Amino acid sequence: MSGRIVKPGVAPVVVLVGPPGAGKSTVGRLLAERLGVTFRDTDADIEQLAGKPIPEIFIDEGEPHFRELEVRAVRAAAETHDGVLALGGGAVMAEATRTLLKGLPVVFLEVALGDAVKRVGLDAPRPLLAVNPRAAWRELMEARRPLYLEVATAVVDTEGRPPEQVADAVLEALELKY
Repeated sequence: MSGRIVKPGVAPVVVLVGPPGAGKSTVGRLLAERLGVTFRDTDADIEQLAGKPIPEIFIDEGEPHFRELEVRAVRAAAETHDGVLALGGGAVMAEATRTLLKGLPVVFLEVALGDAVKRVGLDAPRPLLAVNPRAAWRELMEARRPLYLEVATAVVDTEGRPPEQVADAVLEALELKY
């Protein structure tokens, strides 16, 4: 499907993209609180839809099935949610999702490997990082960074910043007031 079918006046105020450990959920909740809107995470939507955690979806049905669920979840959220929206780290891999994000206020939360390791330990249940997490994370970033940049309205570097400062930088980058 090309283009977006949107209810008049309904669109996310901020969409956060980035790799595991970038702080999308943490920063997203802070932004939602500051802006007086709701927060939505498409990974949580997928888990609710599937009735199981994402690692189990990968094990039971495989990555292609998960990616199909992800495209549907992103589309539904982008078309109905008017708050802060955090996308799963791999959501930008789908061309349909990248097309859907055109024209939306998308912020790429850039994170260095060292910070990602501190934040998620890279031992959390993240299916694509299960074996040799540091090398896998680098490979993911090589493939995904150009796509994050393609969809981004703004890029916010999270290195060495606490979530509150990252949220401030997102608001400043998008010229949003709270």
